[in-house]
Amino acid sequence: MLGRNYMLMSHNISVITICFNNLSELIRTIDSVDSQSVKPHQHIIVDGSTNSEIRDYLEQNQHPSYREWISEPDNGIADAFNKGILASSGDIVNMLNSGDCYVDSNVIETVLNTFQEDEKLMWVYGKMYRMKGDQRVLVGKQFDSRKLYRGMRCISHQTMFFKKQLHDMYGLYDTSIRIAMDYDFVCRIASEKSKFIEIPMVDFLPDGVGSDTFEGLKEVKIVYEKYHGKSIKLLFWNLRQKTLHLLLQTKFGLFLNRVKVWLKLENF
Repeated sequence: MLGRNYMLMSHNISVITICFNNLSELIRTIDSVDSQSVKPHQHIIVDGSTNSEIRDYLEQNQHPSYREWISEPDNGIADAFNKGILASSGDIVNMLNSGDCYVDSNVIETVLNTFQEDEKLMWVYGKMYRMKGDQRVLVGKQFDSRKLYRGMRCISHQTMFFKKQLHDMYGLYDTSIRIAMDYDFVCRIASEKSKFIEIPMVDFLPDGVGSDTFEGLKEVKIVYEKYHGKSIKLLFWNLRQKTLHLLLQTKFGLFLNRVKVWLKLENF
């Protein structure tokens, strides 16, 4: 009799990890993927590094048969994402950047079971641990397409598992966008059936280009207006986010953030 970790799955997952000159962070992600109770169909590493450290590590060490890699220069995050998508053969895709980790060994199994329970689902997502100020907080809530003006407020691409056919339907990531390419893709697939899995799924490493708050907000505004036109709500939301970001650089802002976390208001 097959155990629960070896049940026949009707779907398979390709995990895509992009990396750039950060071997120690990549190893952290690799260990997280390899610890899963149900292994991925593929783990594709897209290495755009300017040195050979990551390529040497991948070539000189043994890896599971599901691990593949591409080591060559790229033209930014979206281009690296697209290389992974095009190389993937799983019908479900997850973008887990180097340094980011699954919070436990059951994430992939939970996601596969969720897709099996409802074949009409096109994408699922969950909660994520991240640093906010000097606090580690758990964020993520039900996606509401009416609140797209808030950007990636309640979801993150690291916790998103989506059917690859969405890229056939809506295209790849927009390589003209430096930071908000994931938000642009969410805007395109917003009407597709999704489900919020109300558990922590990913531990996010607070680093990299995606941490550039002001540039990210600028791109979110451009993307939103491309699909939905100008919005007063968007302008006020951007102002709110900029103000909160600046406030978090102060001792008073850090204190208010601790109070907010204590009150369990991280998602508001």
